[in-house]
Amino acid sequence: QVQLVESGGGLVQPGGSLTLSCAASGNMFRIYEMGWYRQAPGKQRELVATITKELNTNYADSVKGRFAISRDNDKNTVYLQMNSLKPEDTAVYYCNADILGVTFERSNNNWGQGTQVTVSS
Repeated sequence: QVQLVESGGGLVQPGGSLTLSCAASGNMFRIYEMGWYRQAPGKQRELVATITKELNTNYADSVKGRFAISRDNDKNTVYLQMNSLKPEDTAVYYCNADILGVTFERSNNNWGQGTQVTVSS
């Protein structure tokens, strides 16, 4: 059983910053790619950023230059530093991880519970 627990969401004014964290725990052998997705009301879930075990990163065009994804492999934790936040960044942010379990079954369908980010004055 694998758990992803997010923290760090909240209310911030436009132009402000927030940092999200997501820690993975449970019966894991290896964590491959980790990432952040978001879902705004009435919209589909969309990719925000991903990072491989080798620390290669990928960003949605809408967040390039404003958001930074990082990870600590020793702590099984991924972070999302969000700067210059805009009202359109308001969404529930979800952590995702591609994990090889101790039974050697690999799955990328591992999600956190979500954390609300609201950007408003």
